[in-house]
Amino acid sequence: MNKKIKILHLIKSLGRGGAEKLIPETALMHDQEHFEFHCLYFYQQKNNIVDELEAAGIQVHLIPSSNLGLFFQVRKVRAFAKELGIDIIHAHLPWAGILSRFVGNKLNIPIVYTEHNTWDRYNKVSYWGNRMSFKNQDIAIAVSNEVALSMQLNSMIDPYKRGGRMKIKVIQNGVNTEVFRRMSDAGCRMSDADTSLRGGSTTPKQFDLNITPSNLRPKDKLISSIGIPPEAKVIGIVAVFRDQKRLWVWIDLALKILQRCENTHFLLVGDGEWRSRLEKQIVESGKSAHFHLVGVQKQVIPYLSLMDIYLSTSEFEGLPIAMLEAMSCEVPVVSTRAGGIGEVVQHGVQGFLSEIEEYDELADYCIELITHPTLHQRMATAARKRVVEHFSMKRMVEELEGVYDSVIGRIETTKTFTN
Repeated sequence: MNKKIKILHLIKSLGRGGAEKLIPETALMHDQEHFEFHCLYFYQQKNNIVDELEAAGIQVHLIPSSNLGLFFQVRKVRAFAKELGIDIIHAHLPWAGILSRFVGNKLNIPIVYTEHNTWDRYNKVSYWGNRMSFKNQDIAIAVSNEVALSMQLNSMIDPYKRGGRMKIKVIQNGVNTEVFRRMSDAGCRMSDADTSLRGGSTTPKQFDLNITPSNLRPKDKLISSIGIPPEAKVIGIVAVFRDQKRLWVWIDLALKILQRCENTHFLLVGDGEWRSRLEKQIVESGKSAHFHLVGVQKQVIPYLSLMDIYLSTSEFEGLPIAMLEAMSCEVPVVSTRAGGIGEVVQHGVQGFLSEIEEYDELADYCIELITHPTLHQRMATAARKRVVEHFSMKRMVEELEGVYDSVIGRIETTKTFTN
């Protein structure tokens, strides 16, 4: 039996962001007879996804550290990689990427780095640390063509690859389309069900979603527990509530939509630093009954299945996983053309797009979908078809495994010639 290739995913933290979620989701579809997966992270936070990584067969390890403290962990991580016999280090996002290059500097281990965002959006420390160390890796994976272009534009004066030209490969994010299907009878077991969610309360409650045939509850009971009338149209988003999502703009657009479509409700799944400000904005609008902030949910499929439209107002993105999951659940997208979104959504086919600073158009697009059910159904069908054909997790994993095998092959060839 051939020895398994040991992959170490290196990432700063394991919160509920898109980059983090891809680690267990890809592991579930990898050939685990061929690969063994480990994940090393450094910053502990609530609502992490450690249990999801472990359920996917990944061995999870923690070395506590702050951002700047990562630079003092190089020896520890290097020793850790040697002790476990790691064959490939796969780093995600700038801080882990910088650390991995220093770790790999004295190890004959291939370094793979996935870039999830365009470089101009990073702070100066992340940007310059990433740029100055970027040549010390074997291959950089971009999650979209937009991200790849950003790397190329920011690398024109640097020799980027160890011993030669830097290799950049675009592997667009994918979604498990067999898992992410719209539920006609969205169900859950709400052990924490509470009347505080009724009447548009923004108090977060964690639903314990256990989707099995024995405990499915009808869709109307789920929406009733949240406080949404059964006949209402639902516009939603799944996101970390941070600056780049511009959720204050999202709320403003929702209020404009309500002026013309009074029976519309708005569902926000997630949490983050902007939560209290969004709650204040909603309360001051006088329309709290139409807004539902349900907090972080480990199982998002029932919530995506309640949505009629997925609305995104992001200023920048890589290629958002939550949007792909929504499309797989037959939810048309109305969004700014941020990052790789325009590579997925074709304007007028799977939804509608605006330029990043022309987001006011998005309200009219949502109203058009709400008031034209035939158009909505056509776009809903097209949304799923698009991700099934072009953005499946199966395709993404096959391309990742190709990268792993290629960098291992180069190392083996080097060893042969050296000996």
